[in-house]
Amino acid sequence: MTWILFDWAGTIAFAVSGAMVGLSRRMDIFGVIVLALLTAVGGGMVRDVLAGITPPGAMTKPTDLLMSIVTAILVSFAYSAMHFDSRRRKNMTFLYNLSDTIGLASFTVTGASTGLMQGTGDPYVFPVTLGVITAVGGGMLRDLMAQRVPVVLRMDVYAVASLAGGIVMCWSWPIWGTEISSWICFLVVLLLRGCALHFGWQLYHPHPGGRMFHRRAKHQNKDL
Repeated sequence: MTWILFDWAGTIAFAVSGAMVGLSRRMDIFGVIVLALLTAVGGGMVRDVLAGITPPGAMTKPTDLLMSIVTAILVSFAYSAMHFDSRRRKNMTFLYNLSDTIGLASFTVTGASTGLMQGTGDPYVFPVTLGVITAVGGGMLRDLMAQRVPVVLRMDVYAVASLAGGIVMCWSWPIWGTEISSWICFLVVLLLRGCALHFGWQLYHPHPGGRMFHRRAKHQNKDL
């Protein structure tokens, strides 16, 4: 039940962020739906293939596909009904960051728990890898289709937050079990990503002259 909860939360959240990217790129309704689907189910499909689950769950249980399509349509209708000013544009950026962060945290949980339940390979490497791929894979496909540099490559405390959450989940899994470790993982990713957005945390950027290049995270979503 916990896995399904995070799967649905991540699917809806990433469908919202995917749809918003499509709208910001002035795509039609089909393009918006495609980006929402890629973001919501793309990472999970890659996860399932790597975990030996074929065909992927999104193909055999179309609930996630249907939720993504409905979410994209609702977001599109809400967007077309709005009149934008500077304040509402800030609210759109906040909504994008919020949905993307919830999706990142939720899918880190589903990916890492899938690896842990498989019980194969290294108890950290396999689950953490599945967690990160599930969390960032769909967003990378979305950004490539939208012709922009993937968020995971330009917003540093993004995949790193997922990585940290996956490691914490692998550590806490044998101690507290599935449900508690899942929520700990979710909160760790949520906290790290939220703090990175709020405080503008960045990793080291190599820059000519030995200087460190800083960019605040709030300036990086200029497409929205």
